[in-house]
Parts: sequence; C-alpha cells; structure tokens
Amino acid sequence: QVQLVESGGGLVQAGGSLRLSCAASGSIFGFKDMGWYRQAPGKQRELVALISSGGSTNYADSVKGRFTISRDNAKNTAYLQMNSLKPEDTALYYCYAEVSFSSAPNYWGQGTQVTVSS
Repeated sequence: QVQLVESGGGLVQAGGSLRLSCAASGSIFGFKDMGWYRQAPGKQRELVALISSGGSTNYADSVKGRFTISRDNAKNTAYLQMNSLKPEDTALYYCYAEVSFSSAPNYWGQGTQVTVSS
C-alpha cells in the first residue's frame, strides 16, 4: 500500500523559509514524477512543482525563483524548499507521486499546512 507522509509545514513570517518533506513508501516499482500541490481556502488545488525520477523540474509561475523541488530516490523522499515566502503562499500543501507502473493510480499525501504571516 502506497503512503505519502508530508512534514515540515508551519507558521512563518513573510520573507522566511520552510522546507517540506514527503516520504513515500509502499511501491516496489519506485516512483516516477513526484511533486507538490497546494490548496488555499476557497481555491482550487494547484500545481506548485513537479520533479521527475531523472531530476527534471517544473514550477508554477507564482513560485518560480523562490521554491526549489528536489528528491532523494534512495530514500523515496521529495522536498520543497520554500524561500521568500509570501502570505499568498498560505495553503495546505499536498505531496503527489506517480508509481512506476503504467496501470497504478496516482497518490496523494494528507497535506501539511503552510501559513505565512504578513
């Protein structure tokens, strides 16, 4: 059973930094893309960043230059380094992972709250 567990969220002042971690487990095939999505109250869930198993990345325009996604394949863990945080970054951040098997579903963590005060 695949499980994604996020950690690292919290309260930070604008301009500060946080580092989120997502520990994935339960896939004997490993993971393809991993990433982070976020959802603020009253808004739709949106892509923040994705990283492939080979290390290719893409970011939402709103976080480009401030956030950095990375992963440790040996540990099946993805990270999101968030710098220069803004109040509009406040959201519940969800880890996302694709199992390396064509017929497998995608998986989501339960979310970790990031709150940026002004």
